[in-house]
Amino acid sequence: MSKENSFDIVSRVDLQEIDNTLNQVMKEIRSRFDFKGSKCSVEFSDGSILMHADNDFKLKSLVDILEAKAVKRGINLKSFRYGKIEKASGDTVRQKAEVVQGVDKELGREIIKLVKEAKLKVQASIQEDQVRVTGKNRDDLQKVIQLIKDRDWEIPLQFVNMRTF
Repeated sequence: MSKENSFDIVSRVDLQEIDNTLNQVMKEIRSRFDFKGSKCSVEFSDGSILMHADNDFKLKSLVDILEAKAVKRGINLKSFRYGKIEKASGDTVRQKAEVVQGVDKELGREIIKLVKEAKLKVQASIQEDQVRVTGKNRDDLQKVIQLIKDRDWEIPLQFVNMRTF
């Protein structure tokens, strides 16, 4: 009887790291001379970062600070999907940055198609917000991981739950 091996392809961001990043951003805003007296802020709710600033220039600076702090904390910048800059109350502007969590169905299908085209003896299936790859041969699974790593995806992907059963 041969064993089945599997792993999951996911896209996850540690929300504690997002929280730490936003705390660092706010700390820097409070200490920087060019932000003195401004109405700039960042907050996290419902899976998105909401940035408020006095004007477009300050908003761009806020995004730059956010990205610099995120990179230092090991957060891949592909994890952020920026929305449009909108006018807000009191002559301020705001922008939302969605934090990508999970592999959506469309990307899941793209990954499955890539795996099938490789003609390895593995099966790939979408399970909620992740893709599970199973196969008898561990080497084939390693080849799938390398195949996925070699492509440039629009979101960061991780490989988790490598198991044998």
